[in-house]
Parts: sequence; structure tokens; C-alpha cells
Amino acid sequence: MRPGAARTLKALLFILASVGAWYSGYLLAELIPDEGLSSAVANVWSFGDRLVLKAPAPKRQKCDHWTSCPPNTYAYRLLSGGGRDKYAKICFEDKLLIGGKTGNAGRGINIAIVNYVTGEMTAARHFDMYKGDNSGPMAEFIQSAPAKSLLFMATHDDGSSRLKEDAKTAIEALGSKEIRNMKFRSSWVFLAAKGVELPAGMEREKINHPDGARNRYAGWPAEVQIAGCLPKGPSGRVQPP
Repeated sequence: MRPGAARTLKALLFILASVGAWYSGYLLAELIPDEGLSSAVANVWSFGDRLVLKAPAPKRQKCDHWTSCPPNTYAYRLLSGGGRDKYAKICFEDKLLIGGKTGNAGRGINIAIVNYVTGEMTAARHFDMYKGDNSGPMAEFIQSAPAKSLLFMATHDDGSSRLKEDAKTAIEALGSKEIRNMKFRSSWVFLAAKGVELPAGMEREKINHPDGARNRYAGWPAEVQIAGCLPKGPSGRVQPP
């Protein structure tokens, strides 16, 4: 076949193929309804939006622990106040014993007493250590706690200005190592017990002193807290929250 004739034949075949492809597309478009085609395209585009993997929300634990406490233990959290307006919080078995929402938190040292056997709160008070003479009444309140009691303490604002020897001695007798180191507006929390031997090695006390360069609030340091799971029996180890 001559070169010119071959080129002509290829051109004709290309034209015929193009016309055939166009006609096939036309017939396909006529056979598929417009709504069905639009829906199919929309489904393809929305599939990517629907394909989002979401982790389930973590289950809330007692006293806002990250993990649940083991069986036969008490969950607790002590949080000191922050600045002037964030009140101290004492939580036990997911019950807010002292806090702003319960209306019984205040400036000074906040104390909640819990029956270790039943897990029920028996008393809760706050003692203003900035104004008034409340050191003596606080010492009497601590000493009046019956045997088999847990005592939870947390400061708000200032817990040291009018803290006298009687109260320091009463708190020191419960095992505090920091009560005599308290300064103006120190953040402090303390867990103690009367007639109950707490597990060795558990964190029972924490303190944070004001520091002009590191204060979280104007004139006040950051809050401090301790939390854990206290065994209901006389032996065992405290589990981390």
C-alpha cells in the first residue's frame, strides 16, 4: 500500500472511532437518569467525609481520676485553692465534701472528716487564718475527730497568718512534715488518719510557696493536689489515680 493511502486510511479509522465513542457516551447518558447520576457522584464525594475514625469518649471516673480505682478501695482527690476566687476542693468517693459548689469552702484551712469504716463524712469546716482567732477552734475540731477517721485538709488563699502553735501541734501529731513551713498564701494539702495505719509510701502532703517569678496568680502560687485510691482494709498499697 502506498504511504499516502495508508495515512488516509488511518485518518478515516480515527474519525470512525471518535464518532463511535461519542455515540456510545450519548446512549449511556440517555439511559441513566439525571437524578441517579447526581446521587452517585454525591455519594462518591461524601464518602471521604464519612470516613472519619473517632475514638470513644473516655468514661469519667470517680473524683476525675484518669483510671478507675481497684475494687475495695476509696477514691479521693484534694485540691488547694487557686488565687482569690478558686476554692479548695475535697472529693471522696466521687462526692464533693468541700468546694465552691457545696458552699462550705472558704479562706484559710478547709477540713473534712470521714469515717474510714463507712466512708461517710462526719464533719466539714473551714477556718479563716487571715482574720479572727480560729487557730484554737481548729485544733479542737481536729482533736475531736473520733478514732477510725480520715482527715482531709486543703488551704484556700491564706492558711498561715493566724495559725498558732496549738493547731500546728495538732496537725503535726497527725504526721504533717510541712505545717511548720507554711508561709503567707502557701498552697497546701494534707491527708491524715486517726486510729488507722495508712499504707507506707503513699503521698500524703504537698506544698507550694509563693514566688514572684513563678506565681500562677497575682500574689498566689499554683494549686497543689494529691489523689489516689485508699484501700478499705488495714493493709495494701495506694494505687495511682
